Amino acid sequence: MSSTGEANTVASDAANGAPASTTIDKEVCGSPSRKRQYKTRADVWEHMTKIKFDQNGKAEKARCNYCHQEYCCVSTNGTSTLRKHILNCKKYPFNERNKGQQSLSFQSTGREGSTNKLLNWCFNQERSRIAFAKMIITDELPFRFIEREGFRHFMSVTQPEFKFVSRNTVVKDCFSIYMQERKKLKDVLTNSSQRVCLTTDCWTSLQNISYMCLTAHFIDKDWKLHKRIINFCVLPSHKGKDIGKMVEFCLINWGIDKLCTITVDNASSNDVAVEYLRSKISKNDGLLVDGKYFHMRCCAHILNLIVRDGINEVSESICRIRGIVKYIRSSPSRASQFRACVDQERISSKALCVLDVPTRWNYTYLMLESALKYQRAFERLEDQDSHFASDLREGPPMGSDWDNARALVKFLKCFFESTKRLSGSLYVTSNSYFREVFKIENTLVTWSKSSDINLSLMAIKMKEKFDKYWGNIDKVNMMLLIAVLLDPRYKLENIEFCYAKVYEVGKVKGLIGRIMGALTTIFDHYQRLHSLGPSSSKNHSLGEINKPVSLSPQGSRSDDDGDNVIDDEIEVEYKLHRQVRSGLGSKSEIDRFLEDEIEDQTPSFDILVWWKANSSKYRILSQVAKDVLAIPVSTVASESAFSTGGRVLDQFRSSLTPKIVECLICTQDWLRASSQPIEVEEKLEDLQEIETSSSKS
Repeated sequence: MSSTGEANTVASDAANGAPASTTIDKEVCGSPSRKRQYKTRADVWEHMTKIKFDQNGKAEKARCNYCHQEYCCVSTNGTSTLRKHILNCKKYPFNERNKGQQSLSFQSTGREGSTNKLLNWCFNQERSRIAFAKMIITDELPFRFIEREGFRHFMSVTQPEFKFVSRNTVVKDCFSIYMQERKKLKDVLTNSSQRVCLTTDCWTSLQNISYMCLTAHFIDKDWKLHKRIINFCVLPSHKGKDIGKMVEFCLINWGIDKLCTITVDNASSNDVAVEYLRSKISKNDGLLVDGKYFHMRCCAHILNLIVRDGINEVSESICRIRGIVKYIRSSPSRASQFRACVDQERISSKALCVLDVPTRWNYTYLMLESALKYQRAFERLEDQDSHFASDLREGPPMGSDWDNARALVKFLKCFFESTKRLSGSLYVTSNSYFREVFKIENTLVTWSKSSDINLSLMAIKMKEKFDKYWGNIDKVNMMLLIAVLLDPRYKLENIEFCYAKVYEVGKVKGLIGRIMGALTTIFDHYQRLHSLGPSSSKNHSLGEINKPVSLSPQGSRSDDDGDNVIDDEIEVEYKLHRQVRSGLGSKSEIDRFLEDEIEDQTPSFDILVWWKANSSKYRILSQVAKDVLAIPVSTVASESAFSTGGRVLDQFRSSLTPKIVECLICTQDWLRASSQPIEVEEKLEDLQEIETSSSKS
């Protein structure tokens, strides 16, 4: 061995903590250390250094690089002892000894718009398991995800201390979270004095199992609107009585006995179900006015029926346009040729041609809206592509088809925007129902008189269907009109003004009388529940002036404060005297609310914030508003759960039991921190932009 090699060996051993004399002695004594040295493969040698060797050059002892403790390391014994020491070494900076030691970390609460906070953090296996189970639930991941190679590699890099569990343990963790969250929600629903509004709908999975989704809507004490899926259970049949019994069973399990309304679609079985619930729940005073206004019909379903009649008038034109959109999307070469035509026509729009779902008119609207922007490009493609006309079953669209599409888009845009506004579940919709329905009716009446024959025929057809469901004001659910009345921007004047434009004055006055009668009846019901007499209700609703004052000598005051008590009594009597003289004492909360100035309509106006600020002024009426404004006017909140159910119960996970399905869907709804829906599919526009940029590079 050269002197340079010897020097390097000594330097290397010295750097690893071994005495330099060890190597020199072996060389001088002529020991068989000149044999080829093999590199140790065990990762434990990254933390240990061999320090003593036998006559054959094999290591007998090793020293820890951190605490310098020595251990026997004969090759026949393996390295298990050395590994155990590293796991328990007090000076090793990353071992499990430091479980309780905290470090600073920027962590996010996970909620939309939240900022990161500097918090103390330390690894905790139990919390990590709970967080993993919540990720499985909220992101709709399979239980087998914990066994996948990619995730295990990721965790080995980010947190090697995480101990992997089986997928069966993950299922148990998810169910445990479900039970904990269910108890929290049940406590809120049973301890609240407010009523609960319901929506329900039915769905059949790929496995031909019928499910029913039941969703609760309510406004809490802080005037925040909540939507919670409380059941996603197997339905024995779609018969009305079976649906009613299942809803009743769910309500009993949750301890919910005070309801306001239930919103369902127009299926005849739902009428039977609602009647069954009304007969059972009204016996225990669980419904307002004996359930007279309990049944709420889904407005989105009615709008869908109205639109269907209009679409049928131009179905051939829609089929031809659908055919050309399908043609350019059927292959990459056709899509590329179409983009070339778009460039030649200098069309600046970046929107994609969307292919619709024939059973959903809103997708048809989006398809027609996008196709109309590229009409010139389609016409150029027809001239350049010899296969264009021959490959289309219905043939290419003609000029009249494009005219029909243009007229239909005008119609559908109005319905599309109204459906979007009325289908929300995270904001109040009951106060918007009347205005949206009136706007649609006014539009149909105007367009039915249009000189455009196509537009006029579609409007007349839609108006016939509109009148079937909304044409008779005597059948309107009073709760929806009361919701408009309780909106400080509109009140009773807006209802009277709008209906006077369509109906006779006498009919409108009769409707106004019924609205006021219904509100008065409901108000008196809430007044009795709050144990307030008619006179005390009028007086105690005047805000801070009329806060109840204890005049009893057994109160918190001592006998020495008798003079102060007398002064307080005189002051209260004087305030009551002023109220009577000014007329305030003789007016109810309803009268004072209607006489107050109407609020301005501003984009930032929040009706729940307004009622929260004025709840002390209208103590009973605010409780009425809290229940009425929670009413959903569509079943979209329940229907949206079926899209989740379709992803959870796909063809690869059909073995999930109904109870686990309910656990996953309900808990996901409860845990979601963001108000935005989870997007499980990539946006087509984003993918095309990525593809285009990649091809350019």
